[in-house]
Amino acid sequence: MKDIMDPAPAGISEKENFANRKLIRPTLPRIENHNSASMQAPERRERVERHERSERMDRGSDRGDRMTGAGGAGKKAAPPEQTNAENFYYQKQMQSRTPMVIVLRDGEEVHGIIEWYDRNCIKVNRENGEPNLMIYKPAIKYMFKEGENQR
Repeated sequence: MKDIMDPAPAGISEKENFANRKLIRPTLPRIENHNSASMQAPERRERVERHERSERMDRGSDRGDRMTGAGGAGKKAAPPEQTNAENFYYQKQMQSRTPMVIVLRDGEEVHGIIEWYDRNCIKVNRENGEPNLMIYKPAIKYMFKEGENQR
């Protein structure tokens, strides 16, 4: 049989051999100046244990909490699909009965007051005996308050 040799040198026990392998982190000297209060070293935090990628993907129920920011270090939440800015604008113009100019994709201008709107179209009441119109939103190029183009 072969003789089994101890990897530690003779006279040094295994406990003493591993005691010398301690990681030492030196403290850096602080820079003393008039801004010493604002230049404090950041507080050290423990690293959070990360899960394997496949394990994170399997936990789909936790994804909703992470997406809203409640779960911690997840991806940034996606913006909402609808911001309601368009709805707010239409409501404001309807309540104040603002005369509007709606420019269609073909360049035609429609003058009138927005009576109502929905997801797909708006209804414009026109004056001077012209018929009221229901205009599909995809046909609208842009719109503005009447009188704003006279700058």
